[in-house]
Amino acid sequence: MKNLLKLTVLASMVIIIMTFSACKTNSTGKSKELVQPNIIYILADDLGYGELGCYGQEKIETPNIDQLAKEGMIFSQHYSGSAVCAPSRSVLLTGKHTGHTDIRNNNTWPSRGAVHDLFAMQEDSTLEGHLPMLDETETIASILKRAGYKTGMAGKWGLGAPHTNSIPTKRGFDYFIGYICQRIAHTYYPPFIYENDKRLYLNNEAIPLGEKLPENLDPNDPKSYQRYAQNDYAEDVMYAGMENFIVENKNEPFFFYWASLIPHVALQVPQRWTDYYVEKFGDEEAYLGNKGYYPHRNPKAAYAGMVSYFDENVGKLVAKLKELGVYDNTLIIFSSDNGPTFNGGANSQWFESAGVLGSGNREIKGSFKEGGIRVPMIASWPRKIKPGTSTNHVSAFWDVLPTLCEVAGEPIPEYTDGISMLPTLTGSGKQKKHDVLYWELGRKQAVRMGRWKGIRTNSNTELGKLELYDLQTDIAEKTNLAEKYPDIVVQIEKVMQEEHDAAAIVDFRQSVLGDRMN
Repeated sequence: MKNLLKLTVLASMVIIIMTFSACKTNSTGKSKELVQPNIIYILADDLGYGELGCYGQEKIETPNIDQLAKEGMIFSQHYSGSAVCAPSRSVLLTGKHTGHTDIRNNNTWPSRGAVHDLFAMQEDSTLEGHLPMLDETETIASILKRAGYKTGMAGKWGLGAPHTNSIPTKRGFDYFIGYICQRIAHTYYPPFIYENDKRLYLNNEAIPLGEKLPENLDPNDPKSYQRYAQNDYAEDVMYAGMENFIVENKNEPFFFYWASLIPHVALQVPQRWTDYYVEKFGDEEAYLGNKGYYPHRNPKAAYAGMVSYFDENVGKLVAKLKELGVYDNTLIIFSSDNGPTFNGGANSQWFESAGVLGSGNREIKGSFKEGGIRVPMIASWPRKIKPGTSTNHVSAFWDVLPTLCEVAGEPIPEYTDGISMLPTLTGSGKQKKHDVLYWELGRKQAVRMGRWKGIRTNSNTELGKLELYDLQTDIAEKTNLAEKYPDIVVQIEKVMQEEHDAAAIVDFRQSVLGDRMN
């Protein structure tokens, strides 16, 4: 009996030791059983609501992103932070909508000099970049780093400039590879990008941004366009940096922000993808550069090829995560920074890039119509998000920060305008909802309030009249109901006043909204 008792005690001690070992803390001080999931946020650039197969696209092939949707959740009513690049990214990273966030427009900081000259920027790095965020501004990366995450970023930054405190490695990212300056990102074959805070020179020559096809060249000859396809495709370089980061940090919780340039023009993509879609679409009229950026012999094929190239890399990323054994513990979110573009040879109408939101000249980037700010969002998280699901929960970029805080077990900052989407993602708990969503851009404002959408466009001297749409019956916003529902107009105008704070950065202040201009 005594021997049996000893064996029982010994077995119990072994179980306790094994249990303790299984729960021992890692280098972040957190239990391995309770370690936070990895988080990858993928941001496309100017990808329209209808440009993925899972959102109804029929001409462009996106099998890997569509597979993410099959394995996870599709959001049908998700909104970007703004209708253009920089403020949308500011909203995403800070959790504050454009009535409160630091960066509220694509201000190029022109007082410095020749900020649009690629050759001048190559010689003088003080001409690169944009107005910086305030020094005290937190980002998702700085919060998750505090929570024990390794943090990395690849792609387009657009929220500051070299020699300021507003570059990725000073805003919470342990690693960065990509473009600090959005204007240099107008070419996929730049002379340099950045790795951390240093230039990474590529085997490419600078070509004037916006160069048109020289008149002495035959526009129907593919050889006339060889100048615009050089050696080092920046998306390849940035993807390699991202993959290396993930491999190196596979044993720690990591957060990676992949802010791809695609499909923002210029139309530049490895030739194999252009060839693929030339065979699919047939011959087409060349783009000579008359709407900015660089010319291309086959603009529709190149655009579709860019999206499919991006999709191919998404597939490579998922395969790498599975190879490393971390896919099952990784939350992947995919979205776009605003609606489809209108320049550079892209043809949003032909591709029906805004999908069910409309295909006119207003349902695009820069507009507060649904096509300009409603964007695709897909979330995949094995065993946490039910596969093949969809939601009509109304959400926006400023919800991402509180969501990722909750995922990481970090307190949600009081200053955020966002609401965590975690209950919707996991199907557990009660999902809070927004009473209103608010946007501003220059002298334009928009509000989503339940079924109602109010848009105010402005002249330079006075506020324009508010347009009112019922999204429940008119998703393409074709019928202005402002005169029919004056009480709703009054409510929305009140929201526009209440949600707007004067920008802390003077350059973003708008006198038409009652702000002091310096």
